[in-house]
Amino acid sequence: MQKQDDEKRATRKSSQHLTVYCLPEEKGQIMRNAKNVGLSASAYLLRVGVGYEVKSTLDSQLVGELVKVNADLGRLGGLLKLWLTDDKKLAATGHALTAGTVRALLKRIEDTQAVMFESVKKL
Repeated sequence: MQKQDDEKRATRKSSQHLTVYCLPEEKGQIMRNAKNVGLSASAYLLRVGVGYEVKSTLDSQLVGELVKVNADLGRLGGLLKLWLTDDKKLAATGHALTAGTVRALLKRIEDTQAVMFESVKKL
């Protein structure tokens, strides 16, 4: 009995298909929208057509970028802390702490923060 029920269940592939007429520009936009959310055009149109909310994968990509930028800031902050504490290991490598070095590092941190801010604005 269970096997007969499974055989009678309709699947999307064995069901009717729907034809959508559109202009080339519209097709391109549909394809781009589908790609942006990580779906095929068919799956995208089906979800939009039946009223499902289509969630973008771009947000998760931007979050990934922010995580990387935040890690860069953490590494730069650690380097600055090492220099400001005048670690003996650093002195042994011949790197001297100079005002120019600290300013350059602070500038790099500011630049990285600007990149992070731009990524947040995109969200």
